[in-house]
Amino acid sequence: MSSDSAGVGKAEVRLKWDPSPWNQPPRHLDIIAATYSADAPYGRPVYVVHFDSRSPDGTINMGRHSQTGQGFGYVEAMTLELDRLASSFARVVVGVAIHQNNGPMTFGDLSNAGVLVVEGYQELLKDDFTQVAGSTATTVAEFVRGASGAWEFHEMVRGFDSEPVVFTAEMGSTSPR
Repeated sequence: MSSDSAGVGKAEVRLKWDPSPWNQPPRHLDIIAATYSADAPYGRPVYVVHFDSRSPDGTINMGRHSQTGQGFGYVEAMTLELDRLASSFARVVVGVAIHQNNGPMTFGDLSNAGVLVVEGYQELLKDDFTQVAGSTATTVAEFVRGASGAWEFHEMVRGFDSEPVVFTAEMGSTSPR
């Protein structure tokens, strides 16, 4: 799925999941965005944005962050101001990773988990992680700068079996699992 010809200017990625039962350690998920240069759109990320950081120019940042999933609806949100990104960037990949601090956990172990990608009021992607139930991390969206300079959205739900740090290095690779 791609956006219309005007391109995506500003998108928001939202994440939700139910907290763990009272007798289990907290479940902690994170939205992660990796930016890629026009010179190497499938190479190493120029920078990565997650709960404890923001982009150097302020175009990608976390508006809400949860370490437990507690709250109503989508408890974590990341804003991507693609129309403000420098022309040296050609690609942004967004994913979700589950922290593995309390033992192995996959998307199939979570309840009521989901991701929503919107531009304004337009829903670009809504997913419940069913197709990546056995994975510990997943990409969800790819934004690519077209020849005209407009940003295009592509759904990219692809599972990985890695911890957040490793995931940030491999999430922009071209080969699906």
